[in-house]
Amino acid sequence: MANQKKEINITVELDKENVPEKIVWNATDDEGDFDTECKAMILSLWDHNRKDSLRLDLWARKMTVDEMKIFFHQTLVTMADTLEKSINDDRISGDMRDFCDYFAEKMEIRE
Repeated sequence: MANQKKEINITVELDKENVPEKIVWNATDDEGDFDTECKAMILSLWDHNRKDSLRLDLWARKMTVDEMKIFFHQTLVTMADTLEKSINDDRISGDMRDFCDYFAEKMEIRE
């Protein structure tokens, strides 16, 4: 049986000052195979040879502060979920979720 191959494509349009104006992504898994525009992205990759994270954080100029607060909150919640699934430690992921609640309260996020 052949290995499957999937692709995720990200295109970033920059203004004259190299600030993202438009971020578009698509994936080969996506039904309909169409481009989806977003205002921000956080891409984190693990380099196992260097034992280091490689990150690419981008956001479009038109993203509001309130949207950024919500984006960060949702990203933190997702990280807590991923941590629990990957290391099977509900104690520390619970602590992360407690921090997410604290973060939402301090940022005055109302989702």
